Amino acid sequence: MIIAQELESQQDISADVIFPPSDLYSDEPPVETELHLRQIILLFKCLEWLWKDRTNFYAAGNLTIYYSPNQKKSEYFRGPDFFVVLETERKTRKSWVVWEEDGKYPNFILEILSPSTANTDREYKRELYQNTFRTPDYFWFDPYTLEFAGFHLVDNKYQPLGLNEKGHLWSEQLGLYLGIHQGLLRYFTPAGELVPTPEETAEEETKKTAIQVQRAEIESQRAEIESQRAEWEARRSERLAAKLRELNIDPDTI
Repeated sequence: MIIAQELESQQDISADVIFPPSDLYSDEPPVETELHLRQIILLFKCLEWLWKDRTNFYAAGNLTIYYSPNQKKSEYFRGPDFFVVLETERKTRKSWVVWEEDGKYPNFILEILSPSTANTDREYKRELYQNTFRTPDYFWFDPYTLEFAGFHLVDNKYQPLGLNEKGHLWSEQLGLYLGIHQGLLRYFTPAGELVPTPEETAEEETKKTAIQVQRAEIESQRAEIESQRAEWEARRSERLAAKLRELNIDPDTI
């Protein structure tokens, strides 16, 4: 997980200045590896696609959350690798400013472990999200070692989640399972089906269309064969009838 560094006081900006929302940009450093970036994008893209008709959530990755009780940019902020807030307006934001969002904290947080941040994610962040954020669902995942864990807040304490028979963990807040698929963390429906990306959906639709076209072509070929067979049978019957008439036999009496 990329930890947001504490801002140093600048000469021309007092630490006591209360910044308006329009000045609260995210202040997160770049993600550590390409795999970290791919994982964040994958989670974001799949959830946005799955919930494309919903307008009451906000999902973001590597974005600063400002939560200072004094409403200061210079104190109390963190940047989870990926988080989701429910029952809020779906719109773009420069950062998540708790005091401008009716005091809302994330409902779901995922941290992507790395050698430099793993201990912080497992200990300090877990306590922060449990005691200050009160985030109901907290997960972490290491895309290199595939370490995967999840916790749900029960009586103000995080309780570890148990894996189901498929090795997935249930997120009560998202109403989805999370599990490892081809080396990356993915969402799964309550029925255990993989939540696709937009590209996977388009690919599947293309395959279905191709199958439908192929079936239509096969049916057309069958109809053509049947039509040719019926025509051949009609001609054969006509030839046989003609031959019988040459023998003074009425084909209709046979």
